[in-house]
Amino acid sequence: MSTVKVLIVDDHLLVREGLKLIVETNERFAIIGEAENGKVALHLIEELKPDVILLDLNMPVMSGLEAMEVLSSKQCDIPVIILTTYNEDELMVNALALGAKGYLLKDTSRDNLFRTIESAIRGDTLLQADILTKVLAAKDRKEVSESKEAENQLVTDKEKQILQFVARGYKSKEIAFDMGISERTVKAHLTNIYNKLGVDSRSQAVATALERGILHL
Repeated sequence: MSTVKVLIVDDHLLVREGLKLIVETNERFAIIGEAENGKVALHLIEELKPDVILLDLNMPVMSGLEAMEVLSSKQCDIPVIILTTYNEDELMVNALALGAKGYLLKDTSRDNLFRTIESAIRGDTLLQADILTKVLAAKDRKEVSESKEAENQLVTDKEKQILQFVARGYKSKEIAFDMGISERTVKAHLTNIYNKLGVDSRSQAVATALERGILHL
């Protein structure tokens, strides 16, 4: 059975040393290099051709996520395992989208470290139950946020301006006068707003726009 070449990328020396000590207890794995940021890592990946990369996300000079974006653009198929802490949920979602094969807490157990590396080498994605829960929750939050942002973009600036007037109790004729447009045009805009927000009244339009962050009073 051939030796698995491992590259450790983390800006904290203690983390690198700790992982190195653990990995070296298993003769199947060999640490072939260490890097303190993504920029150095990219150079070592090119030079050393590791079989698997243990990669921190938050690092100076170049983050792990930025390094993954470069690797993705080069269609590099070396499996990447993310070294993470409990406060990097959004980053983990982004790393998963870029092809990360696993996530390890920096204080993970020896057995879990080896199991995750073996899984990554096989091409599988292995997530601990607690990390999977956090990643899925963060993914849901991100999707909800992106959905709201898309809704916001559907409502034009002029429609948002009309919503502001409606929220202040202006009638269509008053809105038309203040905006220098016809009352018919105001009503057409209101119809568009209703359709986009899925409502059928002025009060519902204002309430929904406020709830979704489209309108700010």
